[in-house]
Amino acid sequence: MQQVQIGSLSLQLNRKPIKNLHISVLPPDGRIRVSAPEQMTNTAIRMAVISRIPWIKQQQRSFAAQPRQSDREMVSGECHYLWGKRYRLNLVERAGRHEVKVSGGKIHLFVNPGTSVENRAVVLTEFYRAQLKAQVEKRLPEWQQRIAVEVVDWGVKKMKTKWGSCNIAAQRIWLNLELAKKPPECLEYILVHELVHLLVRKHDQTFRAHMDKQLPNWQDIRDLLNKMPLAFHPW
Repeated sequence: MQQVQIGSLSLQLNRKPIKNLHISVLPPDGRIRVSAPEQMTNTAIRMAVISRIPWIKQQQRSFAAQPRQSDREMVSGECHYLWGKRYRLNLVERAGRHEVKVSGGKIHLFVNPGTSVENRAVVLTEFYRAQLKAQVEKRLPEWQQRIAVEVVDWGVKKMKTKWGSCNIAAQRIWLNLELAKKPPECLEYILVHELVHLLVRKHDQTFRAHMDKQLPNWQDIRDLLNKMPLAFHPW
């Protein structure tokens, strides 16, 4: 991507074989990404960005004000989230299989003595992955039937700027691992959002009509998700 400076704004410019220009302000730091048609002139791109500066700066202010989780040290007493609820981490060092259990308002992380901070994080990450996959497997069949679509494949991965993505041609969806930390309705919203994209590519009026039909309160859930603490990814 090309780096472009417009006044005080630094942005990433990506020219694509598309019809319309798209401006994205990305979490967590408000980075600006512009996707522009290949034939669009630099002047036209600059004018389009300048016209959206108030919106861009408002988005950046929102990200700056959004709460963030502190650095993860993976020690007892640390705060972690599961399905929107706050838990204290209880680190238990003992010989045996690494595992995670949840009880009594705590996430109990069992690891071998001397396990590194990075490997403790891996154990917890895989726990989150299993939790999220179990919920998707439970919810996906019902939503596929209701929306009258079917995915060929789906998966869970860490994503820096999106809660989910959809490859329409391959009929495959990806879900952000961080959704395991958010309230269950947030997962449902993203799952429905990506499934609807199998019917409608753009976020246009038709897309919104489908969302309104399937999940009438989807905009409230979207706002809730965007207000939740952003994750800290040291690894």
